[in-house]
Amino acid sequence: MKEHKAKIGIVFLIVFIDLVGFGIVIPFLPLYAEDFGPSPVVFGLLMASFSIMQFVAAPVLGRLSDRYGRRPILLVSLAGSVVGYLLFAFAGSLAMLFASRIIDGFSGGNISTAQAVIADITDEKDRARGMGLIGAAFGLGFICGPGLAALLVGVARWLPGVAAATTSAIAFVLVFFVLPETNLDRSAVRSRPHPLSRENLTRVVGYPLVGACLAMIFLVIFAFSNFETTFAQLLRLKFDVGMSTIGWLFVYAGVLGAVVQGGLIGRLASRFGEARLIVGGAFIAAVAGAVLPFVDSIGRLMMILALLAVGHGLTAPSLSSLISKMVPAGETGGVMGVYQGISSLARIVGPFWAEWVYGVFGPSLPYLSAAAAYGLTIFFGLAAARTLATRVRSESV
Repeated sequence: MKEHKAKIGIVFLIVFIDLVGFGIVIPFLPLYAEDFGPSPVVFGLLMASFSIMQFVAAPVLGRLSDRYGRRPILLVSLAGSVVGYLLFAFAGSLAMLFASRIIDGFSGGNISTAQAVIADITDEKDRARGMGLIGAAFGLGFICGPGLAALLVGVARWLPGVAAATTSAIAFVLVFFVLPETNLDRSAVRSRPHPLSRENLTRVVGYPLVGACLAMIFLVIFAFSNFETTFAQLLRLKFDVGMSTIGWLFVYAGVLGAVVQGGLIGRLASRFGEARLIVGGAFIAAVAGAVLPFVDSIGRLMMILALLAVGHGLTAPSLSSLISKMVPAGETGGVMGVYQGISSLARIVGPFWAEWVYGVFGPSLPYLSAAAAYGLTIFFGLAAARTLATRVRSESV
């Protein structure tokens, strides 16, 4: 891995810079959309459009990068992100907002290409570490993006979108001038099935507990998407806060989640085990989700938001760790592909559901839906914990 350390660092920087742009847009998109008065169904489609296009694009861009190389696909997709963010910055209609999210969603499938770059330049021993760095770039981008947006939106409403476009332009320049092509042997392009193909699903759910883990993954991502999609609207409705304050509250939640996932989860998992962390984290998040829409002050809101961030931060990485342990080493890649596919589906269904129930039934319903999804996760987590305990007892006999 040492000889490729510079390339891995470049990929980390590219993903981080690109995700900063994504993080800039997320807090303000629903507020921009509210100005055009969409119906609940149209609002839900707008919020889900990015994930729909990313779900479609990721395997397509992956196959194209196998055939034509990683650099061309990264360059084209980053250029698309620049266009999408500029449309967001200067959107004068709902149609322009839709176009911005569709273009950026298709371009956002480039994460699979960045992961392919890491796979090209690492062996099996170092691959997990390399992929972990991409995950770290994700987390840092989601923290820094809303912070930068909070600083810029007070200057001009269009400035966060332009800043997001600038970040993707910088990433484009880095790929063009600094990142070498890593897919050097393109003579034989493999046909890769979609992660959620019947073949993959049938094989993966045949392993013990994997089906339960996949159900929990969907529920947890669905639940958090309900919060993430409507939080800015709830803040403006209940507390009449400005966009800058909304951006900083997203930063606050992101930092707390990063502290749990990056600094505490390993030690806690070693002590308590993943199944217990899933149950405990889902319980904390369920309580926080049920209470959050009814708090009456920013101070109490920050306390509940901290509980939600900690609860979700305990649950999500514990799930990915648990599912990776449930299959033979040679099947880990396929299982994690299904994991990502299920996560993508949840990011489509969650935002659509959240905006629909927000518009039809009121602002508390997305959070009560999230609490119910976390509650179902507790049920599956307890079942998984009992199965694991039974397995341990039978193996010790």
